[in-house]
Amino acid sequence: MPHLTHRLVPAPAGRIHLVEQGTGPLVLLLHGFPESWYSWRHQLPVLAAAGYRAVAVDVRGYGRSSKPEAVAAYRLTELVADNVAVVEALGERSAVVVGHDWGATIAAHSALLRPDVFHAVALLSVPYTPPGGPRPSEVFAGIGGEEEFYVSYFQEPGRAEREIEPDVRGWLAGFYAALSADTMPKPGAHGLPADPHFVAPGGRMRDRFPAGRLPAWLSEDDLDVYAGEFERTGLTGALNRYRAMDLDWKELAAHAGAPVRQPSLFLGGTLDASTTWLSDAVDAFPTTLPGLHAAHLLDGCGHWIQQERPEEVGRHLTGWLGSVASGR
Repeated sequence: MPHLTHRLVPAPAGRIHLVEQGTGPLVLLLHGFPESWYSWRHQLPVLAAAGYRAVAVDVRGYGRSSKPEAVAAYRLTELVADNVAVVEALGERSAVVVGHDWGATIAAHSALLRPDVFHAVALLSVPYTPPGGPRPSEVFAGIGGEEEFYVSYFQEPGRAEREIEPDVRGWLAGFYAALSADTMPKPGAHGLPADPHFVAPGGRMRDRFPAGRLPAWLSEDDLDVYAGEFERTGLTGALNRYRAMDLDWKELAAHAGAPVRQPSLFLGGTLDASTTWLSDAVDAFPTTLPGLHAAHLLDGCGHWIQQERPEEVGRHLTGWLGSVASGR
């Protein structure tokens, strides 16, 4: 990919790897699980061409960024501190922060906790839910009945690693396909796997992944990039974000119910469980995101929104960034 600059910059845990393109106001791009900076490969040139300094990071625990061992190192406050360090290392004072999946949660809390640095926020796939409410692990344990919700599965140290790491490429291919619009299991269709967000007793997540073809957005070369990173690093750093959720719940209790007031944007897919299961959070945006400019649901789109629909996402982001910059 031409015109991309790779850097390692200092951060509280050691280093953050980032990839940047373009000049202008800083736009910080945060990926989710299980991805890397590469998930923003389509948006980097679009934002650069629109006059922005687009910077996609490897979140702590991923890629070439540092991977502390302790679960506590993956609390949201720690990841927010990384983002502030990136802005400072790039010689900037403020940035727009954009996140997908876990990156959306990190982006929202960056805006919540450091409004002096992050003056606007865009969230993809996962809507903002303010801190507070019941303990997360107890909530997830109560989902699914006899089956186990995938978050609980991920939260047990070492368990998901034992499933994924013997065949990283195959597992990633199945996971990406399970949540993509063109390859996900269709609800109620005869002979297709049950919901891949749940694990049957004694089973594995991959037992319910579709097999046989990649989603249209994912080439063999793209899959090689993702698999190569996780084959090198393992999955523990990425999975530790799930394992830190109860620590966040304690640490952020003072911010219970707090809205994010900066100008904001939400993009979700109508076929993405991360969006549809949290429809109440979307309905609450007038309270939780009072600075919301727009919420767009892309019809027929799955979870990997900026890769499944790169042109639409690029158009929405650049349009919103223009209105934020102009003060409308």
